[in-house]
Amino acid sequence: MATVRLDGLDQLPENGTVSQTPEPHMSKLLSQVDNAVLPFLGGFGRYQKRLVALTWIPALLIAFSQFSDYFLLAQPKSTCAHSDGSATNETGVAVPGRDLSESTLSLDVLSNATRAESSSVRCMCTQGRFELQSGLQQNVVTKWQLVCDAEWKVHIAKFSLLVGSIFGYLLMGAMADWLGRIPVLLVSVLSVLVFGICVAFSMDVAMFSTLRFFEGFCLAAIRLSLFVLRIELCLPRWRFSMMMVASLVVVGGQLLMPGLAAVCRDWQTLQVLIIIPFVLMLPYVWVFPESLRWLLATQHYQRAKRQMYSIAQNNGVDMATDPSGILSELASELRQKPRTCCVTQLSSTRNLWKSTVVLCVNSLTGYGIHHCFARSVLEGSTSHLHYYALAAIAMASCLVLCPVVTAFGRRGGLLTFMIITALASLLQLGLLSLIGKYSLRHDAVLRDTLNRRFSVAFSIIGMFSSHAVSTLSSFYCAEITPTVIRGGGVGLVLASAGFGMLTAPLMELHNQKGFFLHHVILTCCTLLCIICIPLLPETARQPLPETLAEAEGLLRRPLLPGEQHHLLARPEVREYSRVQDTPLHQAANPSNSTAPSNSTANGVRT
Repeated sequence: MATVRLDGLDQLPENGTVSQTPEPHMSKLLSQVDNAVLPFLGGFGRYQKRLVALTWIPALLIAFSQFSDYFLLAQPKSTCAHSDGSATNETGVAVPGRDLSESTLSLDVLSNATRAESSSVRCMCTQGRFELQSGLQQNVVTKWQLVCDAEWKVHIAKFSLLVGSIFGYLLMGAMADWLGRIPVLLVSVLSVLVFGICVAFSMDVAMFSTLRFFEGFCLAAIRLSLFVLRIELCLPRWRFSMMMVASLVVVGGQLLMPGLAAVCRDWQTLQVLIIIPFVLMLPYVWVFPESLRWLLATQHYQRAKRQMYSIAQNNGVDMATDPSGILSELASELRQKPRTCCVTQLSSTRNLWKSTVVLCVNSLTGYGIHHCFARSVLEGSTSHLHYYALAAIAMASCLVLCPVVTAFGRRGGLLTFMIITALASLLQLGLLSLIGKYSLRHDAVLRDTLNRRFSVAFSIIGMFSSHAVSTLSSFYCAEITPTVIRGGGVGLVLASAGFGMLTAPLMELHNQKGFFLHHVILTCCTLLCIICIPLLPETARQPLPETLAEAEGLLRRPLLPGEQHHLLARPEVREYSRVQDTPLHQAANPSNSTAPSNSTANGVRT
């Protein structure tokens, strides 16, 4: 499927356009970071392990900010009192003689009918009070009375953080490829401290939403830069395990948030307590060196030389001898001028852009359909049960993801979880309709009970697998995308995840109208992803690509042993490295035919 770019051969892209920006030239040994440079500097030594451990601490802080919406913008329970002294029950019927504190009206944000009816009853109340169940005594909704006709402002506030994150991933990912990972990290930390503190002192909901946009922008940049740094610090056998530890830390932050809210009691105190620990990241600019991979890939050889000596010294490696010739080769390249790339150069590649699009669709679908499953699981539960159910499913997903990916590889694991997601969604949409149509037609109570139980069961399975899909997609992209544009490539996939997360507040804003069609569309996307995932290259225990040419050379190995016995061998790749040497072109020009008679467009016929 994929081709390998050999030295001295120019590979033309499928769309016929060629990048106008020359790609940085890398010498032979310096381009082999995983196989030559890092082993020469002590491999994944104690210095790199300390740096990776330092990336886990901000993951906890980012988790606090990411899940703060569950508390800052939580919908309260409302208690309505009428002028005759009666209270209103959940159906809106006046119940004389009942104490006001004993009658509450719950807003179920997950049910169409209940939400519409309870909202209309609450808006007709002449008197009322609000009670939060998230651990806070006051949040944004209760402070500015964002109920009834002003309830749409709550969804706009939720939009602001996610939209800010999307722009942060896209813009700061490209900046990380241009300026480096550490400058982006430092600027983002300083900015999030400013905007995060300002959020706590917002004067109105418009100011709150605007500042949350910039807070989300900065948090996305911090998460992206740390994600890329963590990947680029590790050798192949350590990459996935280090990423999974970071994912578990994020889930741990999700579990700690209710306790943090209960301690703070006020939303402003909670916001300040979430943001202030980011001050601990300011020394990172001195503790964290720039990514050595990025320095070598972009020809910053002077800085790379200083960093290599620093890494070797911290790992206790003596660089007096140079048996591999890395230092001598580095010395010969010191006069090279730095060259950077932009993620827009993906459009000039033949295979890499396709893999990136597939992973973007996977990420969007995983996060989008997760909300569809969550709606069925969380319906009718209390706020804390909602929250802990999500966290428990995420924790289980991370724990199961490790052995599955170890056994089946990146591509096999992603395909497995996507198949489970599609089956859960199809069974939830189709099986429940069949139960209601062809069986138990005379027992409505039993039918509804079975529908409810099957829906919850399939939804839990779907949430479990969709979380694994979304987690693995971003990591998979980091392994496929070359170092020169890794920030921008990972930013595209994480931005697609942000678009998937937007579906939750979007459905709430429209009062869940069109939810079934929305679920059907995302289910169709899962089927499309199942078709496309086998086209991705396998990256397990493979070195990270450093340049666009190396990323283009990642081969799609057979998913199953009998799928295809032979892919293109190295001598045969030379025949397909040019567009004009393809079998289709030679069929049209028999006089220029040099390919073997058993060659095909996808390889060699066996």
